[in-house]
Amino acid sequence: MAIQQEMILEWAKDNGIDIIHEFADRGKSGLTAEGRDGFSDMMENWVKKREDFDFVLCLDVSRWGRFQDIDLSATYCAEVKKHKKQVVYTTLGMPRPDDPLYPVYLQFERFRAAQFSNDLSRRVYHGCIKIAQQGYWNGGKPPYGFDRLLLDEAHKPLHILEPHQKKGIANQRVTLTLGPEEQVRTVRRIFSEFIDAGQGLEEIAAQLNAEGLHSARGGAWNVGKVRRILTNVMYAGTLVYNKTTSKLMTPTRRNPVTVWVKTPGALACLVDQAIFDRAQAILAQAALRYAPETMLQHLERLHREHGFLRPSLISADELAPSPSTYNTHFRSLDAAYQQLFRAAAAEVRTQVEGLLRKVVEQVDSYDDFLVVNGKFTVLIQPSVPVPYGYSQYWYFRPDLRGVVDITLGVPVSSSEGPQILGYVALPRLLVRDQGIRVFGSSETPLDLYGHTGLEFIFKLARS
Repeated sequence: MAIQQEMILEWAKDNGIDIIHEFADRGKSGLTAEGRDGFSDMMENWVKKREDFDFVLCLDVSRWGRFQDIDLSATYCAEVKKHKKQVVYTTLGMPRPDDPLYPVYLQFERFRAAQFSNDLSRRVYHGCIKIAQQGYWNGGKPPYGFDRLLLDEAHKPLHILEPHQKKGIANQRVTLTLGPEEQVRTVRRIFSEFIDAGQGLEEIAAQLNAEGLHSARGGAWNVGKVRRILTNVMYAGTLVYNKTTSKLMTPTRRNPVTVWVKTPGALACLVDQAIFDRAQAILAQAALRYAPETMLQHLERLHREHGFLRPSLISADELAPSPSTYNTHFRSLDAAYQQLFRAAAAEVRTQVEGLLRKVVEQVDSYDDFLVVNGKFTVLIQPSVPVPYGYSQYWYFRPDLRGVVDITLGVPVSSSEGPQILGYVALPRLLVRDQGIRVFGSSETPLDLYGHTGLEFIFKLARS
């Protein structure tokens, strides 16, 4: 930075230009203007508000910014020009107004500045990959239960690095070693209680919180944090790198497992590989239990055995997940119940679509809904009766996606040989995001508060 300032000062002196103020963003990336306080101060408080200078001097195009969108670099220059000032790159010299190639050369230099950052990012990335493959830590906060250990140029241990402390010599390396004793005990305890004691994730988290033990960032334990401990292969001695990507100031995103860099045996083990593998097997088995098809199979079994479904019935079953789990996966137990009769629902949808096509001039299928005469969309939602004491009800869930104008609820007589009983029109703009139950009884006719036919659809199509 000092050398850059000296070169600019020398150029200004040679060209008879007086410098009235200097701006510097030491240690800041030029990929964006964000975080460059000096650059922002110059643009907002000097370029836009002051008239006592003519030039903005910058060593070269890359010092103005290595914007990945080169049009953004030009935009800031245009903003300077708009306020009757000029950006001058001292390594290029004062631009001549009669030089037609200067704008072309300037744009090329902007491209080179952006490309330099791309090339540098790729070199750094591949260097980090190589370091990880050799079994060394590339940086960042270590996982819970680990500390960072600094190694000298001969890769011999020096000392534990404090939080935010960095190595001082490029040839030094950092590895992970066993961390605070309490954290190591907690990690091993989580595996033991999950595998040997058969405790669930919620139960483990609750017990750790009850004992006042803190998680990685000092907060309370929860299911997600316990799961992350159980699924982190680094506790079995395998170093993992490249789980996320954040290149050139872009938002961080998770990488697919296929591109993770794994180096077995690089770390001190908190648990044996066999213990870690056993935990993964248990988690995989639990995941199967909560797969949608498996959950529906349990509902189908209970319905077949009892002829109805109730939350208490599901709670008492040793194999089925809890009613709240069905609510989480299917939005409600009623919605899950309707999934048991998908064949009947498909039959009814086909029947209703056929009725529409006989009368309406144009009905186009798109995704899971219909486009009627190019004017509005209809989603057909059949519903089989749900037993409720000595009565029954039909369940509907309005579809509030912006592409669906009307959810057409279709209550049917039963799941076998379904007969259409009527229609319930649920316009997206007039309904809330919640389930609707339409009740009926064997003694009184079903009051649909809707329509006995599709005439209302036909009128909308003709309007």
